[in-house]
Amino acid sequence: MLTTEEKTLAVVAALEDIKATDITVIDTSKLSSLFDRMIIASATSTRQTKALADNVVVKLKEMGEEVYGREGEESGEWVLVDLGEVLVHIMQPATRAYYNLEELWSRAQAARPKLAQLPE
Repeated sequence: MLTTEEKTLAVVAALEDIKATDITVIDTSKLSSLFDRMIIASATSTRQTKALADNVVVKLKEMGEEVYGREGEESGEWVLVDLGEVLVHIMQPATRAYYNLEELWSRAQAARPKLAQLPE
């Protein structure tokens, strides 16, 4: 079983193999108890979004990892691959710009309550 970091690196490598663009990795470990990393990548066509998702699934299964789910392949505008502690979003540029997950999660990080400094 791969660590979260190893799994993240394997996903990024699989995306780079099929020429994904604008790959972004977001650490969500302090924001969500459901997953630790979110990886977002862009694809130029529905065919490429599906090919990228397929490659991620094949490469991670070859490494002995479980794929918990895949969604969105019917339309191909946004494909989600659920790898447990790592979520992979593969989106066409217009869809990515519309949903702007990077900004949404950065806002969540900024809104997270800060622990008060305890007096010494």
